[in-house]
Amino acid sequence: MSDSEREAMEYDVVIVGAGPAGLSAAIRLKQLDPSREVVVLEKGSEVGAHILSGAVLDPVGLDALLPDWKEQGAPVSVAVKKDNFFFLGESGKMRIPNAVMPPLMNNHGNYIVSMGNVCRWLAEQAEALGVEIFPGMSCSELVYREDGSVKGVVAGEFGRNADGTPGPSYEPGMELHGKYVFLGEGVRGSLSKQVIEGFDLAAESDVQKYGLGMKEIWEIDPEKHAEGTVTHTMGWPLGSSAGGGSFIYHLDNNQVYVGFVVHLGYANPYVNPYLAFQQFKHHPYVADLLKGGKRVAYGARAISEGGFQSLPKAAFPGGALLGCAAGMVNVPRIKGNHNAMLSGKAAAEAAHAAIEAGRAGDTLSEYDAEVRTGAIGQDLKRVRNVKPIWSRYGLTASLALGGFDMWCNTAGFSVLGTLKHGKTDAEATEEASRHKEIAYPKPDGTLSFDRLTNVSFSGTNHEESQPAHLRLKDAKRPVEVNLPKYAGLSQRYCPAGVYEFVTEDGQDPKFVINFQNCVHCKTCDIKDPGQNIVWTVPQGGDGPNYPNM
Repeated sequence: MSDSEREAMEYDVVIVGAGPAGLSAAIRLKQLDPSREVVVLEKGSEVGAHILSGAVLDPVGLDALLPDWKEQGAPVSVAVKKDNFFFLGESGKMRIPNAVMPPLMNNHGNYIVSMGNVCRWLAEQAEALGVEIFPGMSCSELVYREDGSVKGVVAGEFGRNADGTPGPSYEPGMELHGKYVFLGEGVRGSLSKQVIEGFDLAAESDVQKYGLGMKEIWEIDPEKHAEGTVTHTMGWPLGSSAGGGSFIYHLDNNQVYVGFVVHLGYANPYVNPYLAFQQFKHHPYVADLLKGGKRVAYGARAISEGGFQSLPKAAFPGGALLGCAAGMVNVPRIKGNHNAMLSGKAAAEAAHAAIEAGRAGDTLSEYDAEVRTGAIGQDLKRVRNVKPIWSRYGLTASLALGGFDMWCNTAGFSVLGTLKHGKTDAEATEEASRHKEIAYPKPDGTLSFDRLTNVSFSGTNHEESQPAHLRLKDAKRPVEVNLPKYAGLSQRYCPAGVYEFVTEDGQDPKFVINFQNCVHCKTCDIKDPGQNIVWTVPQGGDGPNYPNM
């Protein structure tokens, strides 16, 4: 649709995504200049509806942005009191002493939080400063200036038929223009992908790596609850089939976050991350904790794991990538929210200075420099070799050599330099003929659950008459290539049961996309061999509705 057919609104800065990065940027812009016109566009039905994170929060970002956050009533109150790290076998566990862990792995001084609730609170602070926040507004397109720089986004398009044609209630959306556009979409954002590719921002970077994080909230027996306890595990049930681990965080009100992360660089297409998560809960240590409790919420989200060497340029003509849109997660710490907030603050300061200097719309190179050399870069650089060591040599080497390298980096040097990741997660997938099927236990309905039952605890909903937001570059490839060559791995890597191969009455298999189930984790966009599935935004407000993830 041409520019003339849509209404347009003008702002100083347009921010896509009401996550910790986007909201921090909005707040900082208003702190620097209360007259600055700032808008935040959020695809979720409300702020926080699409936020899923562990989360143990390092408050460094919050301290820098809002030093009086405690007095202002931020929902950050459950301090970490106990830090456990276990290596699991099938029936037992071995504790790794805290004393041998690098200091950066210490969680004391951090807080167990719901990042969804933290973002809701940040949104209140932003709105009190005059920031406009529009939830339920998916940003489907970028708008460019004549010189090729990013000018704005198209948001709020509704009412297309399943075939993509405008329906009877079609609304074309609006163009929101800004002197700068900040993309805080989170991991593998659809617009972020476009600018990274279009402006070749990753030309000097290593490949990005990812993990799939799945999380349940449980209400447990009060006698088993230990508020402030943080536990991480590695080992069983993944073994040598895939890398990853778990987290168990005791927050308040007898609730526990139970999460499981699987690195998506696994080779065996028979790996089923979701069923591995469900199997994990039957370990005696975990099962005893959860016995008598009930699961009250479920969700899943991809995690950027490439680290320092995989960072693309964070600035492009007319805008910036914030937080996980660029990949700012510290993998061994399993933390990225603090860096997301710091990135939002830094981008806001760079944009403010550029606008004041009459440079609106140029490339914020000073922001990119701050990301690489400031607190974010320093945080990521110290742990840059942990992920590639794990990918190359396995868990044991990661614990030993990776731990040694982190200790060295604490002292300001690394004997390993900067290791490369090698293949993308999609390229790492090997043909099924080279592997054996993995027999996972059937969920029992008490501790473990089938995917569709769990998806019902995510509040996920999509208007069924709209075009599927999961698009195939080649409609024939799933049946002709992925099914015979990779045993149809999409039906296993998806944690929401979106993809299935259906055979009826002796006919050829049919590839079915149940996009209504999608929890927006982006795993398909990352892991599918040949990169044949493209994740795009559905209409605004659709997707999961997480209450307090």
